[in-house]
Amino acid sequence: MTRGARVLIYSHDTFGLGHLRRCQTIAHWLVEQNKDMSVIILTGSPIIGSFNFRARVDFVRIPGVIKLRSGDYTSLSLLIDTEETLALRSSIIKHTAEIFDPDIFIVDKEPLGLRGEVTETLEMLKERGTHLVLGLRDIMDEPAALVPEWRRKNVVPALRDLYDQIWIYGLPQICEPLEGIDLPKSVQRKMIYTGYLHRSLPQGPGAPMPLQKIDAPYLLVTTGGGGDGEDVVDWVIRAYENDKRLPYPALLVLGPFMHSDRQAEFLARAAKLDKVEAITFDAQMEHVMDRAIGVVAMGGYNTFCEIVSFDKRALIVPRTRPRMEQFIRAAKAEELGLVGMLEDDGVRDWRKMATALRQLPQQSLPSEVVVPGLLDGLNNVNRLAQQALERGRRPASLRLAQRKR
Repeated sequence: MTRGARVLIYSHDTFGLGHLRRCQTIAHWLVEQNKDMSVIILTGSPIIGSFNFRARVDFVRIPGVIKLRSGDYTSLSLLIDTEETLALRSSIIKHTAEIFDPDIFIVDKEPLGLRGEVTETLEMLKERGTHLVLGLRDIMDEPAALVPEWRRKNVVPALRDLYDQIWIYGLPQICEPLEGIDLPKSVQRKMIYTGYLHRSLPQGPGAPMPLQKIDAPYLLVTTGGGGDGEDVVDWVIRAYENDKRLPYPALLVLGPFMHSDRQAEFLARAAKLDKVEAITFDAQMEHVMDRAIGVVAMGGYNTFCEIVSFDKRALIVPRTRPRMEQFIRAAKAEELGLVGMLEDDGVRDWRKMATALRQLPQQSLPSEVVVPGLLDGLNNVNRLAQQALERGRRPASLRLAQRKR
């Protein structure tokens, strides 16, 4: 059997859905565009099995971890200590890479992986001539927070010595994610802005779960994984509880990582409102968003891509802790006219939310704003992958020999 192209994607996935869904989107596009390609996603996400994967895309689940408020990590499910969990993860990652032997290795967001767990794998694949890529979302954090974090993790030497390219899934006119970091010229030359990753309706069978009380069009309220979206959901529900004349019904998608007690509370409150329906999770959010007249969201990377791809009016209520990422993205997008933004002032007056919900369907559509290359990300990722495959492998020993000539 002739060996086809192989891509390995690593996503640390301590919490939430963002990293996993970005990696899945890239994997699906690559196999759609390259009929001889196989992709494996390495992930710690506990709910990866809830998603459907196309032919020639598979995943390896590594033991999950969760970040504590102290900043430390602990095992998500196993009764073993953190060091043992990280050792297991590192071993599975390296062994998978050793056997799968990818032509391209894409590392999502964390240059060395969680606590450096992909460092040995990067070094091994570098020796084999694998094309090593760091994939970054458009915004990491404000420079004041990112600079000391990357200095502490000693990231720059890896960018200089290990990685071949740095793909940034955004545009510099919206944000430069590594702004403020003193990067060598050799690293700066590796940085390529792809544009945002376009989303489309999933192919094949599948549709959103049927709604019980409301009909489309509705206002979709989504907080991604939901682990930090309780305040936004509560704010919207209070608007509907106090203003019975809001013109459009609302569909709340709470997210699989929202605390079960708050999920139960929101489901009970929504059940008492004629215009509000709540569900915990839908793995095919593209279908859910496609039927919405507007979107209320926190402005994570994937949700922003979906809003622009499906041309939906959006009200972004960004978080500011533990990272400023969502706020920065929302502010830049509002400045361009792509979305509206409502800042969380801590008071969360229901009248302010009700007013914003009334105004949302009157906003301009994202398509009315011309931003060249905005949604070219997937096409550019595929182009870059094909270029890497055409160049072929250049093992480290061969490169060294060529430099000595």
